[in-house]
Amino acid sequence: MTQNTKHALVVEGGAMRGIFAAGVLDGFIDHDYNPFDFCIGVSAGSTNIASWLSNQRGRTYTIIADYSCRPEFINFKRFARGGHWLDLDWLWDHIALQYPYDIQAFNKQPLPFHIVTTDVSTGEPVYTLGHESNLETILKASCSLPMAYRTPINVEGRTMIDGGVVDSIPVIEAYNRGAKEITVILSQKQGYKKHPPKAPWLLRRLMKKTPHLADAMIVRAEQYNKTLEFINHPPQDCVIKVIAPEDNFAVGRLTTNKDKLDAGYQMGLRAAKRAVEQG
Repeated sequence: MTQNTKHALVVEGGAMRGIFAAGVLDGFIDHDYNPFDFCIGVSAGSTNIASWLSNQRGRTYTIIADYSCRPEFINFKRFARGGHWLDLDWLWDHIALQYPYDIQAFNKQPLPFHIVTTDVSTGEPVYTLGHESNLETILKASCSLPMAYRTPINVEGRTMIDGGVVDSIPVIEAYNRGAKEITVILSQKQGYKKHPPKAPWLLRRLMKKTPHLADAMIVRAEQYNKTLEFINHPPQDCVIKVIAPEDNFAVGRLTTNKDKLDAGYQMGLRAAKRAVEQG
């Protein structure tokens, strides 16, 4: 790689599985490691990057391992009664009071930060450059899991939801933006493959008002696995460094077990140390 090669950081989402990336990025802060030219995040990956860019060590750990585990946020009974399964309104308001984002620190840092969302009307990915006026809204939209959070989020006249629906690991987007070196933080173990939905007809029925979004969700596994293929066999002019959880990573999308979350976070800290040592 030449000195002028662009180096991108890409961070996958995965709801509570984001605890691993929280550990990795806190580890980057500990080691003052930032060789990147730009970054792209999805869902929990985008909120992880945001806290890293503002140098708020431990912030995302607290959000995932504490605030996100509370019944005010995650509540299936409320969902069964027609409310949110994951109440992002409560979470965003609570974070603003208890652990506000340091927007001044974010503004001082130079890295462009692209956040992935999905356009509900078209089922297409949208890559928005985060800045002070849109950051909180676009992060919330990127974390808005379909059906689990029922309120559409409007971003500049478009209804947006979780970017992981259409581009869970935006390494190809990073490459297309000129990155010839990409560090990607995954939230699944090495060797993971996503399976297609068992009942695509049911998805179409549940989402009949948004057919393009239903289509995107039906082909999501195929798109995800193509991305993994790109990561494992990148173009000749690109180097991809993968940071992934160890085989005993026990955190799922909605895990609230404190011991499992803490173990996942420590796993991330160890992975960061190895990445820094390897250069």
